[in-house]
Amino acid sequence: MVLGFALILFIVCFFVIQIRVERFIYKRVKQIYDDVTLLESSSFQDQPITTDMKTLTQEIEKFAENKKMEIESLKIRENYRKEFLGNVSHELKTPLFTVQGYILTLLDGAMKDKSVRKKYLARANKGVERLIYIVRDLDMISKLESGDLHLEREEFDIVELVQGVFDMLEMKANKKNITLTFDIEYPEPVLVYADKERIQQVVTNLVVNSIKYGKESGTTEVSIEDLIRNKVIVRVTDNGEGIESQNIPRLFERFYRVDKSGSRREGGSGLGLSIVKHIIEAHKEKIYVESVYGVGSEFSFTLEKAKKPVEIKTGPQVRKT
Repeated sequence: MVLGFALILFIVCFFVIQIRVERFIYKRVKQIYDDVTLLESSSFQDQPITTDMKTLTQEIEKFAENKKMEIESLKIRENYRKEFLGNVSHELKTPLFTVQGYILTLLDGAMKDKSVRKKYLARANKGVERLIYIVRDLDMISKLESGDLHLEREEFDIVELVQGVFDMLEMKANKKNITLTFDIEYPEPVLVYADKERIQQVVTNLVVNSIKYGKESGTTEVSIEDLIRNKVIVRVTDNGEGIESQNIPRLFERFYRVDKSGSRREGGSGLGLSIVKHIIEAHKEKIYVESVYGVGSEFSFTLEKAKKPVEIKTGPQVRKT
């Protein structure tokens, strides 16, 4: 009887202690879950509470890893924000100070000299035009990113569009004796389906960029090739100074410039390539860049082909729809 009583007492005590320990551990673990939930972790909110230490450890490690990645991402965004604000202030500061300097000089007495007054007003006007150019490009990017810019898609000849850009930029290219040309003759039109005005802006920005960083007496060449059944790829190639490999991943960032000098040899808003990227992505297309430093660069983008007319035979005649 004594042994039986002792055995029963042992069993009862064992289960009581086990229940108490489990409740103690459960309360501790629940406190961990509650603390984690305060950090708005949806992965923990949706899961049942477990007292299995191995499972809990895995969940905590996974949570910590996710939070670490989020923190790293926030740090990158913060650095980008600081750099972006610094670039905006730099780009706006230069023309603003230029305009202010000429106006103050005129107010200090230079206005009385007609020749000086006209020259300084003209230079101040150039500064204002640069400010308008930067603000317009920023507005364009904001609309593209927010989806507020509506694309007016239509069928048009991309060869004719490129030739029009060549004609428009001929004088700019002649200043550096750069030849604007196609890789081959295109006797037949190449029809694509896109927003003609925006694609013209893309081609213009890419050709202007190739002229800016092209070498004297160099060449900017445009080729148009079939990519797949319903796509063409437009390539803008130059034999200019090229781009160093470490700069290529950041080329399409706002205000990012390969030329880091304070004087910045070439003008522009620093937003051209960023606008190109956003316009092409708004068309659900891709843009690529390849460059060898000291040899040249190639920017290329895809476009959707226009649908060919369907031929319907009606007796001896052929009718197109």
